Amino acid sequence: MHGIGADDTIMHIGGCGDSLGTSETACGVIEHFARCEEPDAASSTARSGSATPSTTRSTSLVIVGPGAARGSALAATTERVELAHRLGDDAINPAKMCGIFAYASFLCERDRRFVLETLINGLQRMEYRGYDSAGLSIEGDEPDQPYIFKEVGKVKHLKEKCMQADIDMERPYVSQTSIAHTRWATHGAPSTTNCHPHTSDPMKEFTVVHNGIITNYKELRLVLEKRGYQFQTDTDTEVAAVLAKYLYDSQKGKQISFTSLIKSVIMELEGAFAFVFKSVHYPDEVVVARRGSPVLIGVKTEKKLKVDFVDVEFAGAADAEKALNEDAAPGAANGLLGVPSAASLQGGKLVRSQSRAFLSEDGMPQPIEFFIASDASAIVEHTKRVLYLEDDDIAHIAEGEFHIHRLRKNDGTVSTIRAIETLEIELAAIMKGSFDHFMQKEIYEQPESVVNTMRGRVNFDTHTITLGGLKAYLHVIRRCRRLVFVACGTSYHSCLATRSIFEELTEIPVSIELASDFLDRKTPIFRDDVCVFVSQSGETADTILAMRYCLERGALNVGVVNVVGSTISRESHCGIHVNAGPEIGVASTKAYTSQYIALVMMAIQLSEDRLSMTARRNAIIDGLHELPGQIRAILQHDKEFQALAPMLAKQTSLLIMGRGYQHATCLEAALKIKELAYLMAEGILAGELKHGPLALIDADMPVILLMTQDSLYAKTRSALEQVSARGGRPLIIANDNDTTIDDERYSVIRVPQTIDCLQGILTIVPLQLLSYHLAVAKGCTLPSNSSLPSFPTIQ
Repeated sequence: MHGIGADDTIMHIGGCGDSLGTSETACGVIEHFARCEEPDAASSTARSGSATPSTTRSTSLVIVGPGAARGSALAATTERVELAHRLGDDAINPAKMCGIFAYASFLCERDRRFVLETLINGLQRMEYRGYDSAGLSIEGDEPDQPYIFKEVGKVKHLKEKCMQADIDMERPYVSQTSIAHTRWATHGAPSTTNCHPHTSDPMKEFTVVHNGIITNYKELRLVLEKRGYQFQTDTDTEVAAVLAKYLYDSQKGKQISFTSLIKSVIMELEGAFAFVFKSVHYPDEVVVARRGSPVLIGVKTEKKLKVDFVDVEFAGAADAEKALNEDAAPGAANGLLGVPSAASLQGGKLVRSQSRAFLSEDGMPQPIEFFIASDASAIVEHTKRVLYLEDDDIAHIAEGEFHIHRLRKNDGTVSTIRAIETLEIELAAIMKGSFDHFMQKEIYEQPESVVNTMRGRVNFDTHTITLGGLKAYLHVIRRCRRLVFVACGTSYHSCLATRSIFEELTEIPVSIELASDFLDRKTPIFRDDVCVFVSQSGETADTILAMRYCLERGALNVGVVNVVGSTISRESHCGIHVNAGPEIGVASTKAYTSQYIALVMMAIQLSEDRLSMTARRNAIIDGLHELPGQIRAILQHDKEFQALAPMLAKQTSLLIMGRGYQHATCLEAALKIKELAYLMAEGILAGELKHGPLALIDADMPVILLMTQDSLYAKTRSALEQVSARGGRPLIIANDNDTTIDDERYSVIRVPQTIDCLQGILTIVPLQLLSYHLAVAKGCTLPSNSSLPSFPTIQ
């Protein structure tokens, strides 16, 4: 358990004063990614329910229905990393996530239908992440009677249930707060009972939605049950709601703010999570908390906001909060579970500052709306002005004011501001358009996305590359004793695909690590190491924990992400924005090829001081220039790849083999086929064929062999002969100018030839298309109901 520090902090919206010029702004933290398109831009340094209810209320309306059920950032300390990795696979499934959306309005008259449609639309924008149920809570006809709707299955079923409800849809609200959620089961089966929002008791005094995992929920639940509180679900989330009621009940007759109450709740919780709380005791208020699971808040006003950052003020804890902790665990100095309580760690008085950002020119409150979400795609259609919460931030929205409180004292490592940023994403960019699925659309976007990754960075005339986000640190990276790449899934494969070119051009030892294994082994990291963290979303939980582990040990951390403003982009020292554009499809496609190119460009720039590599660098840059057209040429043969899918759809397993630069392509293709078509596919290094995998080969085993013309072509051909000798008839992916392969004897997919280190980009494209068509042929649902989200925010 982790208590609040001796000097708690509160942040409020401040004016655009001189502090912007002298403080390290959150915008500045993001600049080292955002400026990567500008070759001359300097990079910025990153910031291093009770058994007997006490009162009688009318029963709230809960509407549920049957559906088609389907199946923190922890602080960077060794102790907390170890905690996260003692849990095991049964406790946390890294492939599942949820979606949060909440809407709060002040002095904006909105009817109930508008509020419901806003919530439903927000959930639909996040459907592509994968979920098994959805729910929402809105204001009822009486302040203490919230309406809760839940549904197992698709959001559209939840919408039907809401619109068919016997409630007054035209009822207006001048101010209101409402919350919604899409769930993927991690604790408790998919059901209306386990679906969010969760409540504290039958009277629904506290309501909460939650992303992430509460790792100590069993211990908390046991304590609360012993004190007379009852639980209705199998989830970890319900513990937070019941704990809030327990702490509130201990304060009967005393004044305690909603923020202070939720702070004490969060202090008792372990794990990684994002919460949104609302309560009948605090009407028109909402509290948002983050630790390790992303959440952002959009702000919409009638008049343009005059500020673009949030000031931080330092203060102690309120006397009421101290009393709360003492009363919650009477006679215990160490909180509910015997850990340091707020009472023992805090002192002083909490100073609540007046929010200045959202007042009109005459100093009076103005109409304002807040949109809270775990995904920017749910907010962008309402407003582009957003603020990203950081770990241990607690945001409080009430009466049109917006405050951010800190769980911990300012030790100099946390920025004293939060930037109000402008989202660059366009709603049209995240829609499918004329394509059947997001994945298909994004595969076809690759000729454009690879150009975007190179734009402003590659000068094809002078054969030079400039990555603005690395510029200030190149001398440090070139002197490092080794490069350590840390990633998960597809991002790991992009690192593996470029390892050889890093070693060749820089002659720096390179190691490639899976983030979870990297932490499990407590891998030795030293101050003269450079650690590169690759993540499409920038929010991958294991990768973030690995980054903080390396920060503790003094290594230089480089982030390679596709989302500016993400946790990895903010907390790394420098980095590269891959600039692939929004990736909505569950299975990463265009982000993979853009990561691949970004890492190749990084290798080239690191080696620019080595004259002996000039010819090699020039050849690679020439290859980069040809890539968009070559990818476009491959896409023109999509019908051929589609024709192969029905044959493979009848199989139960598949082997994909290659060597050298194509090994990573084999692994990535196998991953795509597994996660999309649910077919057991295995990527094999062709050089290892004789050490076991050859025993699997016969006339019935489908094999795909990557055989491109590079320095290892003869060795790969030897693998072809071995497969053929055992009766195998592999599908071969070869260069279009290779005349040595018998097209009559083998099925062959032809791709353009390029320089060896870039060939993997061209060989993965037909395999992306094949995996997509294979999933469609097998009737697998994708991507909105896929088993895997775009990024795992829990371990």
